[in-house]
Amino acid sequence: MPRTAVSYSKLVPNGRLTDPAGTTVDSTLVTNGVTIDAADPEHTLIRVTNSAAGAKNVTVKAGVGRQSWMAGAGDYTQSVAASSTAWLGPFTSARFQQKGSKLFLDFESGTTGTVTVFKLPKAL
Repeated sequence: MPRTAVSYSKLVPNGRLTDPAGTTVDSTLVTNGVTIDAADPEHTLIRVTNSAAGAKNVTVKAGVGRQSWMAGAGDYTQSVAASSTAWLGPFTSARFQQKGSKLFLDFESGTTGTVTVFKLPKAL
């Protein structure tokens, strides 16, 4: 099955962004994972809330292809405690960018909660 695309919520320089609700992490996202299309890894922050009864791992997948020449360092896995929030990123393109300028995110079985992808402005 294809990964589920999650769009950016863009942070506004010298302004504000109403706190987005995020995308619900359900069985489809756990099974298929997430793709962030047109990714800009160095300007990407990911907020994960875990509403499961126990800690769950979230994994940013190492890239594949020549653009990911540091992918040998492997995936980045972060444990998110029960009933808590974790912020991940920014990321290194050379390690995490997938072919087609994408980022891939996977969730441990049983993960519930939300995921929100933020894009930092390039200049302030």
